[in-house]
Amino acid sequence: MHLFVGLGNPGAKYAQNRHNIGFMALEQIASDHGFGPWRGKFQGSVCEGRLGREKVVLLKPETFMNLSGQSVGEAMRFYKLTPDDVVVFHDELDLAPRKIKVKHGGGHAGHNGLRSIHQHIGEAYGRVRMGIGHPGHKDRVAGYVLHDFARADEEWLDDLLRGIGDGVGYLADDDNGRFLNAVALRVNPSRPSTGVKAASKNLKPARPEKVDDRSPMQKLMDRFKD
Repeated sequence: MHLFVGLGNPGAKYAQNRHNIGFMALEQIASDHGFGPWRGKFQGSVCEGRLGREKVVLLKPETFMNLSGQSVGEAMRFYKLTPDDVVVFHDELDLAPRKIKVKHGGGHAGHNGLRSIHQHIGEAYGRVRMGIGHPGHKDRVAGYVLHDFARADEEWLDDLLRGIGDGVGYLADDDNGRFLNAVALRVNPSRPSTGVKAASKNLKPARPEKVDDRSPMQKLMDRFKD
């Protein structure tokens, strides 16, 4: 069994914030894979379902970002899980938009949601780091993450979330490589090759050379006509 946690802040005013991409990822998973209805529990919203053979609980803490660990710890204890069973989906300033990485353990890099989870369950849990880019200066970070995604971000964000929905079954099977490949197929779909072969399609085929199949006698007679 796995506990997948999406980080964000509750309420309509935060719904489209960059900081809420973790909530968005879980909502995509629930929708794509027919999970049960969301219900209030563990100081958050929870729904359950299956990904292949694995039972998975989705949790969106509603304690606000800085206290996310309270909700995660409560859910983990209820289901008798270990940190190894937990995967947290969160925004990542140090990755460019549309980039995604998976890691296990390590520091919180100043992310307040991860910092809180560290305090309640330790650091030995999995993370799906979803890149949102960096505003360029640390003084602008708070305003940046609490601002809605720009219109220009809509296409790549939709591709990223759909890719997560496509590949999350592999994540539940602990196959991170195939999960990332599934996301990449959405974010960076293969395109027809270009170059000599593609260009040649626009070239008209050369006309076949006309073959003179007259006999030598016929050729001689034709020379003296007219």
